[in-house]
Amino acid sequence: MMKRDKKNILILALTLVVVILLGALIYVFFVTPALNGLITKGYNQGQVDVVNAILTQVSSSGYVELPVNNNQSIILVPYQQPSQ
Repeated sequence: MMKRDKKNILILALTLVVVILLGALIYVFFVTPALNGLITKGYNQGQVDVVNAILTQVSSSGYVELPVNNNQSIILVPYQQPSQ
């Protein structure tokens, strides 16, 4: 009777280890790449939104001032190609 209980506990423990390893593999190969894709898509959309906002402000007011450090900023103006 005692051998059967130990055998059942061993089978249960090994099954649990296999389930945990399968869960880890699914997370590494499916969940993580999907999350990274969503994060990258969000970053790219944010970059596009910022550039569009800057271009809109430059076209409407003629310039945009972007703060860089405490006392420094960059002023962007539309480029005028010189005539030759």
